[in-house]
Amino acid sequence: MKIDRFNIGKGHCFIIAEIGNNHNGSYDRAIEMIDLAVEMKVDCVKFQMRHLDQVYRKKSLSKSGEDLGTEYIIDLLDRFELSVDEHRSLSEYCKKKDILYMCTPWDLKSIEVLESFGVKAYKVASADLTNIPLLDQLSKTNKPLILSTGMSKVEEVEHVKLFLEKRNVEFVFLHCNSTYPAPFHDINLNWIKSLKKIHPIVGYSGHERGTSVSLAAVTLGCSVLERHFTLDREMEGPDHAASLEFQEFKSLIEGVREIEQALGSGSERKLSQGEMINRENLGKSLVSSITLNKGTILKPEHIKILSPGQGLSPLLYDSLLGKKLKRDMLEEDFFYNSDLENELHFSKDYNFNRPWGIPVRYHDFSQYYEMAKPDFFEFHLSYSDMDLNPSDFLEKSYDCGFVVHAPELFKESHLMDLATPDKEYRKYSMEQTQKVIDITRNLNKFFPNEKRPMIVANIGGFSMDKPIPKSETKQYYTQFFQSLSELDTEGVEIIPQTMAPFPWHFGGQRYQNIFVEIEEIVHYCEKYDIRMCFDISHSMLTCNYLKKDFYDFCEKIAPYTAYLHLGDASGVNGEGLQIGEGEIDFTKFGKILNDKYKNIGFIPEIWQGHKDMGKGFWIALEKLNGLI
Repeated sequence: MKIDRFNIGKGHCFIIAEIGNNHNGSYDRAIEMIDLAVEMKVDCVKFQMRHLDQVYRKKSLSKSGEDLGTEYIIDLLDRFELSVDEHRSLSEYCKKKDILYMCTPWDLKSIEVLESFGVKAYKVASADLTNIPLLDQLSKTNKPLILSTGMSKVEEVEHVKLFLEKRNVEFVFLHCNSTYPAPFHDINLNWIKSLKKIHPIVGYSGHERGTSVSLAAVTLGCSVLERHFTLDREMEGPDHAASLEFQEFKSLIEGVREIEQALGSGSERKLSQGEMINRENLGKSLVSSITLNKGTILKPEHIKILSPGQGLSPLLYDSLLGKKLKRDMLEEDFFYNSDLENELHFSKDYNFNRPWGIPVRYHDFSQYYEMAKPDFFEFHLSYSDMDLNPSDFLEKSYDCGFVVHAPELFKESHLMDLATPDKEYRKYSMEQTQKVIDITRNLNKFFPNEKRPMIVANIGGFSMDKPIPKSETKQYYTQFFQSLSELDTEGVEIIPQTMAPFPWHFGGQRYQNIFVEIEEIVHYCEKYDIRMCFDISHSMLTCNYLKKDFYDFCEKIAPYTAYLHLGDASGVNGEGLQIGEGEIDFTKFGKILNDKYKNIGFIPEIWQGHKDMGKGFWIALEKLNGLI
């Protein structure tokens, strides 16, 4: 079911701010409430329209012997009802503000009037759920209907369902308790499950105090949420007491959007980025209990279980017993899946149209140098590596090039951030970055063929609770380029990475605000004459999140790319996947690369690709061989 640009029931809860008559007859107050609704990021504002002579009998309107409750309501409605022209003006104002206008017609004449406005859908009040002539007239508009079920019996709801289905009307039922405010013990939120059996697309219209029940309704699968909105709960009128004020409503919307993300798709259980990190750091592995020689038949006394979780899972303990070891192992070396397999993966002769490299740490450089002969190595520095002497690991001049990847995380959980407005934090980040530059210069003596080594950096621009407004990103870019100008970069080139909206740091609990969107990247590369490390995994996640074309991104960033990180990606946080296990079409990507990225070097950047003697890297290189 679609209402204007909103697909109801497709993951986005359609939120209605019911203004109703809470403007208390003031057009200016209604305008103010629309403006606040826009600020709250509500999907729709809803009003009510009545022609009292069409709704109430003459005796009621003349106040001749009617009970006090009805008399009170009629008096309020008479004073608070806006004119048709005012409603029309509000409808036009909503169009200008890009927020959907909706209105509840309480009579047939109001339907006729609202049709002239070009409304996209109608709301039916609980009081009119059984008003068959009204429903019949609404069905003839061919507009979707949202119907509250307060004050109604199950058989009445079922009758209306059949009535609307016979007329091919698209509709939503809202669970509702029509008491103002509704006591919690009367709401019976679990009836939403029963309502879904009657009709699959349901919502909730809440009249209770607070927001917790409404949030719970969303977790139960409500696709529409309606709450009354007021500027002040102390104002005159029956709906104000059951309404939310601005800050409450804003918090409700934020909570709904968080719940939508948290609910997910309901598909198979997948490890999140944060879980994978903690699985590595906190989990356990099968390791050798003693030094073992190739050919050893593995027995219980050869195996023990220790952290971290970077090797073979303890779940496979029994599978390892009796296996013939295909390699020598030192005490407490990890066992890997390859110890269960017949085939081992090693570096091969590759046919690439460009330089290629391998990511390494100081401690495993020699091992990879013996295993493979790449064109260059990318040294991934950790904060602990910053205090090491490269001469303890490198012993001669090497006939290949090198790249340095700056640490993203420094001591005491400090992320590198050369773009932060925090002067002290930026100063600290600059000091650490300068150390990286000095380390790179020192490394250069071991790799004399590298004329101007590149330093790949995640340069910062993070925020914690939410993305920064677009109007503020310029300040972050300015801060970064100011930092860059203050660093001594003689003999090196700092190249920022293209980033994903939710970087892996601390399990994706940060928002990345710069060097994410292609338009900004192109603009600032041209303005400040810098080049980028194009991390295709990061940028695929960006394109998925922003619903942009990844291959268009590839085309546009090509002139500004100095270097490539290649890995697959899926969704918005599936980073660093093995080639072919994500959503990137590498045949299509390879054609773009061969056309527009002449002689641009790359490494396979695969999550934990270094494990099992570089198995992940060798598999990736095999899959890329001949494509790029």
